[in-house]
Amino acid sequence: MAPVGAALWRSLCAHQVYGANTDVGKTIVSTILCNAVNHRNAEEKSAFLKPVSTGSLDEADDRHLQRHAPNTLTKCLYQFDEPVSPHIAARQKKFTIPRDDEILSSVHKTLSSWAGNGVSFALVETAGGVHSPGPNGNSQADLYRPLRLPIILVADSRLGGISSSISAYESLLVRGYDVQSVLLFWDDYYQNHEYLGNYFRNKSIPLVPLPPPPRRPQSQNSDSQARDREALDAYYSSVAGGVDVVSLLDELALRNTQRIEYLEEMASRAQKTIWYPFTQHHGMAARDITPIDSAYDDFFQTYTPEDSGQQGKLQATFDGSASWWTQGLGHGNPGLALSAAYAAGRYGHVMFPGNIHEPALSLAELLLQTVGNPRLQKVFYTDNGSTGMEVALKMGLRATCDRYGWDASQEQINILGLKGSYHGDTIGVMDCSEPSTYNQRVEWYRGRGHWFDFPLVKLSQGIWRVEIPEVLRESLGADQELPSLDAVFDLEKRVSSDAGARYKKYIFDTIEQLVLEQGKKFGALIMEPIILGAGGMLFCDPLFQRCLTDVVRDNPRLFDGTKASSTESYPQGDLAWSGLPVIFDEVFTGLYRLGRKSSASFLGVNPDIAVNAKLLTGGLIPLCTTLASEEIFNAFTSLEKRDALLHGHSYTAHAVGCQVAVHSLQTMNQMDGNGSWSEFKNDWKQPHTNDEFRPREGLGVWSVWPHRLVRDLSYAESVDGVFAIGTVLSISLKDAQGAGYTSTAAKGLQARLTAGGPHFNVHSRVLGNVLYLMSSVTSKKESLREIESLLREALL
Repeated sequence: MAPVGAALWRSLCAHQVYGANTDVGKTIVSTILCNAVNHRNAEEKSAFLKPVSTGSLDEADDRHLQRHAPNTLTKCLYQFDEPVSPHIAARQKKFTIPRDDEILSSVHKTLSSWAGNGVSFALVETAGGVHSPGPNGNSQADLYRPLRLPIILVADSRLGGISSSISAYESLLVRGYDVQSVLLFWDDYYQNHEYLGNYFRNKSIPLVPLPPPPRRPQSQNSDSQARDREALDAYYSSVAGGVDVVSLLDELALRNTQRIEYLEEMASRAQKTIWYPFTQHHGMAARDITPIDSAYDDFFQTYTPEDSGQQGKLQATFDGSASWWTQGLGHGNPGLALSAAYAAGRYGHVMFPGNIHEPALSLAELLLQTVGNPRLQKVFYTDNGSTGMEVALKMGLRATCDRYGWDASQEQINILGLKGSYHGDTIGVMDCSEPSTYNQRVEWYRGRGHWFDFPLVKLSQGIWRVEIPEVLRESLGADQELPSLDAVFDLEKRVSSDAGARYKKYIFDTIEQLVLEQGKKFGALIMEPIILGAGGMLFCDPLFQRCLTDVVRDNPRLFDGTKASSTESYPQGDLAWSGLPVIFDEVFTGLYRLGRKSSASFLGVNPDIAVNAKLLTGGLIPLCTTLASEEIFNAFTSLEKRDALLHGHSYTAHAVGCQVAVHSLQTMNQMDGNGSWSEFKNDWKQPHTNDEFRPREGLGVWSVWPHRLVRDLSYAESVDGVFAIGTVLSISLKDAQGAGYTSTAAKGLQARLTAGGPHFNVHSRVLGNVLYLMSSVTSKKESLREIESLLREALL
């Protein structure tokens, strides 16, 4: 089932009616408001939708509207006979229980048809209280959230109603709903309307107290039923014409208009006030800025200037860049939101140095256990990937200078890395990348390192190729062809091959020349494992990264300038760092982005320092961790305060971020353990008709993107190469003018995805001639298959 756009129309003012509890009079309130519409203007059309109803048909809420608001269109989508909770009633039905997405789609289609049929006011009434379960057992507050209809909350006037009403409001608020009005029946004894009136007035939410409806007669004979109906009709006629109710309708209509006007103005206002990152503003127009009203699961709700048919003002847009690679568990994840609210309520923010709080301790222990690297024993908290890499750099340089007796204030200490690397935009780690578009115009940039060119992996014409750069062919040999993606990662076999021997000799000779002949000193080896993200989604041959690590670790004397073979003066053992500290920047590739807990596991390497961010908090809040070995930690231990790692931020180990990260990691670990991705994994394991694309069992390299799509795209005339690992799909397009960050070859494909398909469009970003798409770890197969159709239509 296709995702729905959030429910917003210019011609239709639609609201969802929630109750603070069961039996608080939601349907009576709905009847009053629908009658008020007709009372205000006989030409106006109102409508009432009950998505799910339980109990006797005669007692159904839509039937009540038919009897007492006869000028109102009414509809019930799913009626269950048993007067019990929908999740119980649905199981007792003979037919298939409607899925949540089917319910959402039906609601949206009904409202859309009314919007195109002259209806100006519509109510969607829920069943029971805010968290009463829907047919599939999910809370209604979560079930209907993608529609993000503005809320009319019917508060509880009974004893205990103050608490239940405020609790209902807070539950809606934490899920991103806008509560626009509160109504309740006054009770002269409990006087909840007075207390709640003040409470909601302070939040600029109007509360309208209503006179209680007439009591139903105890006798249910025909005469009493007729008198009951007459009394109700008189009640509705009286209350619906009240000044407060009519004024409320005007207020709700005004807010609907204001919401649309705000969305219409957002782009132009942003153009005047916002300085966007990674954006050249010259020639940028308001039309180049996309207003996002909300987001849920994998989708933004983006504003469309004009109603598209009956679609409305908001359209579901697949977040194809995973919001700069952060999205793990979907936008608006209620579990993460509740974790954040819990930590915010429990702590707010507390100063970290010299203190400890439960979220920070729990996350540190869970993260070390999840990553499973025996070298890593200490967790240092920062705010984002760039600052986390700054800390990693400080750690590595200090450990190396301490071991080799270097004075960094007297001589330059460089790093070893790969061309195309990107480790952030703060001024220190910017120097850890070669000159590029990102840093050449930064006035303090110096570039302190040596960056190896390296072989790239891609699927082209159905064959997995390891392409050797032209300048390295003499040293590394010709291109290689491998039978499968698993074969690319079969490093225990490849490292002992001729290619492995050539890689190691080239790396050793290069470092030897840099150190012994040019006199350079190196303080750390820094790499993004497997995929170099911002550099252009470069899939580095994992064999090269493995050999680079092995050469550095196997030749410690190479770096102190002696080239002696003895290593006795240096710490020994499996957990000791050797040669240089190995730093893995897993900000992008770590924590299941590539389908595994750690991207280091692809290389069979345990780094001495590892940095994680992005997926750490499931995409909700900034947080970063730098993990280090005990040996690295000890390099900062002395009697002098100045020798400590004097790095920190005001919000270090922010309790909200740590609590959310614990929830995120636990969820992803659970998904990994319970087979949530089995279907995707099996798709990449099964034998296929094309033998040269058949993966070998056992290595477990897989992707959410179908193997046949990847194979077929590799044959496309405009495609230079393609690969998919985990949630990442990268498509390199041919460009006669040359590849790279300045290429515009991928813009056409990006525009085609933006235009979208029958159900949604796709937000994506390009890196020169490379268009990449990224899902969350919770993406639904149906959404990915629709994107597959768009790609096939655009490229094949």
